[in-house]
Amino acid sequence: MKKLILLILLCLSPCAVGEGLPDLGDVSQTVLTPLQERQIGQQSMLQIRASKQFMDDAEIGDYLNRLGYRLVESSAEPGLGFEFFGLDDYSINAFAMPGGFIGVNSGLLLTVQSESELAAVLGHEIAHVTQHHLARMVAGQQNDSLASMAAIAIAILASRSNPQAAQATMAGVQGYAMQKQLNFTRTHEQEADRIGLDILQKSNFNVHAMPEFLDRLQRATRLLEGNMPGYLRTHPITSERVADIENRVHKQPYRMLEDSLDFQLVRTKLIGGQKTAPDAVAYFSDALGAQKHGNPVAQRYGLVSSLLRNNEIKRAAQELAVLRKQVKINPMIETLAGRVKRADKSSTDTLAFYRTAVQAFPQHRALIYDYADLLLQNNQAEVAVKLLTEQLVRHPSDTKLYNLQAHGYAIQGKRLEQHQAQAYSYAWQGNLFAAIEQLELAKQAGGSFYQLSTIESDLSELREMTDARGKR
Repeated sequence: MKKLILLILLCLSPCAVGEGLPDLGDVSQTVLTPLQERQIGQQSMLQIRASKQFMDDAEIGDYLNRLGYRLVESSAEPGLGFEFFGLDDYSINAFAMPGGFIGVNSGLLLTVQSESELAAVLGHEIAHVTQHHLARMVAGQQNDSLASMAAIAIAILASRSNPQAAQATMAGVQGYAMQKQLNFTRTHEQEADRIGLDILQKSNFNVHAMPEFLDRLQRATRLLEGNMPGYLRTHPITSERVADIENRVHKQPYRMLEDSLDFQLVRTKLIGGQKTAPDAVAYFSDALGAQKHGNPVAQRYGLVSSLLRNNEIKRAAQELAVLRKQVKINPMIETLAGRVKRADKSSTDTLAFYRTAVQAFPQHRALIYDYADLLLQNNQAEVAVKLLTEQLVRHPSDTKLYNLQAHGYAIQGKRLEQHQAQAYSYAWQGNLFAAIEQLELAKQAGGSFYQLSTIESDLSELREMTDARGKR
């Protein structure tokens, strides 16, 4: 646990960087070290995770990371610790932050018409990171701390999703006039296009997807009478760029690739989430009944999920049985099957089902959440805590895992561990005062000399950070 809190503290530290930072007045040195880029990105992510727009959906997040890392493997920096995440924002946009953090709006996920198109966008954003475009711009603003650079990074993010609302954000950092200076240059965009296409090709996707996606967005812009999609506003497309992209893919063979089932299921999940439960049931029932174009497996997945939300448990179970005959075992479908079983109070083999499913998909977090919760409900807190602790090694910033772990410790009567786990959850959300309060409660619970020393050390660090925040 100590290593986890130290990682949190590294991410949160204001880092008054008299040491190690380049002389930001020297344009030739306006490049941050990889560690400094990561710290800026982590500090920015703490604010993003705390926002209402952060998509706290493990299945969507895990899918984006699987797809993203398939592309990263073919990038110039395959060892860089990227993190891909979704935002509950129906504007069409995606963005990269320093240190390898890449966000994708739900609007873009619903707009792309193939997995190759989504991969093309991610490849372009990966190229911005590996070429350190954003980090150079942030470093070039001549700020004296990584914390203030993280604030600028957040301002960049705001300016790209909502320029009007961003004015206040930018004024609090360096002034709205900076916004124009922080847009990617034409050279940056061309370089990201070239490298992104190379990543796309090496990852065995259809390279023609990039110009197809951009062309469709441009046509949509004309139809919307100037209401430009966010992606075109933040990644301005000139005729020269379009010509360059088309010229690069012209000689490449057109590859008809089947989209992965997970791509289809994620999009279906987002479509259903836009609607009320009754409307979603009607939508997916109609799609299946009329046999319209689309993936029937994904549509039935959407129907089962919607029926469950609408408390039509019996029909959900019937449709699920059909669904599981249509497709080989899939972690998202197994997670949905588990939820149907839990909703069906007459089911007697639910724990056994989850035990088997987790063995088949040991890294599917949504399945882990549900299994751990079921274990806690069935007075198997020790098994649940062991499972959650193993998962936290893989996902040290997952606040849901910490919250479930805290619940498990509470059932066991382990108050110190309960409050400590809750403190880590709050710390990863950037809520330092709540984290301090939980560690104070942990200290009052008593424990071994080592445990209490660890808590005192963590409290000292957190208080230093809250003091530093107050001075900024």
